[in-house]
This record gives sequence, C-alpha cells and structure tokens, in this order.
Amino acid sequence: MSEASRPFRVLLTRRAEKDLATLSQKMRRKLRDILVNRLAVDPHGGKKLMGELKGYFSVRLSLHDRIVYRIDEAERLVYIIRARTHFGK
Repeated sequence: MSEASRPFRVLLTRRAEKDLATLSQKMRRKLRDILVNRLAVDPHGGKKLMGELKGYFSVRLSLHDRIVYRIDEAERLVYIIRARTHFGK
C-alpha cells in the first residue's frame, strides 16, 4: 500500500472526548461515520479555517455543530480538536 493510499489515524483530544460525551447516540454514530469514512480517508476535504484557527479544518456535523481538526501529514494523523457547536450553546 502506498503512503498516499494509507488511511490517516484519527485521535480525539480530551476536549473533543468531552464534546462527544454530550452528543446524542444518533450524533455519535454520525460523528463516527464522518471520522472513519471521510476524515481518515481524505482529511483535506474540510473547510480551511482562518484567523486564530489558521491551520485547522472544519466539517459540519449538524446544523450548529462542527468537527474542528488539524492534520499531521508526517505522522498521517488527524487530531480532532472539537466536536461541538461554535454558536456558544
């Protein structure tokens, strides 16, 4: 398997794990699906963030919730930073 076709490993930060604990079962399943089938395969498909979050990416989990992550190319890792709303709820 070539380096480019090898999937990325996905790791959750403590903050993301806390966010996960607040999600409903349905949203947890959706999050898992996004992590396994999307971010582990092609993490560059997310929206590049700007400002103080430059270098991070975001994908939509729900209408209000986003998954914020960063990519470590050298280690082929995706670090999930947040998995919750950015609307202050």
